[in-house]
Amino acid sequence: MPKITSLADLRKIKESASDQTAARSEGKTRVIVGLGTCGIAAGARVVMQALMEELQKRSLLSVSVETTGCIGMCQNEPLVDVIRDGASRITYGRVKPEDAARIVVDHIVNGQIVQDLVIGRTD
Repeated sequence: MPKITSLADLRKIKESASDQTAARSEGKTRVIVGLGTCGIAAGARVVMQALMEELQKRSLLSVSVETTGCIGMCQNEPLVDVIRDGASRITYGRVKPEDAARIVVDHIVNGQIVQDLVIGRTD
């Protein structure tokens, strides 16, 4: 993880994340990672990288990966939303990089919600 010592460092990280997520912006399934300051402090960048690596590993190029700012649930960061076409929006909380494979395989591929990580659901 790069050390941030200036505004220029932060801008480089933002550009890098934008480049990585831009290639995944048209999928029917959406993964949204909270990258507000609270999310970043809690490890969301590493979680997003793990999710993207897992999607790449499984050639799931139609899944879009997006970012959002703080939504006011800082105590549950890192936050990851999964929205599958025609299904409820599921919000996972306190996600760790090692949870990425479960979220991708169980939820995105097989449609099975990872219940022990769920903190919210929008039907």
